[in-house]
Amino acid sequence: MTRKQKRTFLLFAVFIAAGLALGLTLTALRTSITYFYTPSELLVLDAPPANTIRLGGLVEDGSLVHGEMSGVDVKNAVVSFTVTDGGATTAVRYAGLLPDLFREGQGVIVQGRLDERGTLIADTVLAKHDENYMPKEVMDALKEQGLWQDGEEVGS
Repeated sequence: MTRKQKRTFLLFAVFIAAGLALGLTLTALRTSITYFYTPSELLVLDAPPANTIRLGGLVEDGSLVHGEMSGVDVKNAVVSFTVTDGGATTAVRYAGLLPDLFREGQGVIVQGRLDERGTLIADTVLAKHDENYMPKEVMDALKEQGLWQDGEEVGS
């Protein structure tokens, strides 16, 4: 092999390795990214997301329903509630303990997967942590719907 052939082969091998590394990185990122949606954004999608998503909004008043418990195991208590952004709602089911600050009319972000009926089966529920905090994405969505004024949720 001549010197020029060796250099060409080495350059070709480096490009192949870099392409494989980039492909593997992009594949890993695609499977680990969790997108944030509001109920209105979910409503207008052509197809429901197949991966884990985050849904943000307000827990709709009167929507919280405590379901069955398996024996005395309160850690697996099933609750259902609805998340709204003022324009649309999404039903949520969650098995487990809710955060202490979770209540109707308050901001929430839930993470999970949509089932075939459009219900979010949540594996994580996050409630706002104090009187002044609201995630930026949720606040922006609520402002668009007219449910956020002067740093306060309407109806709080």
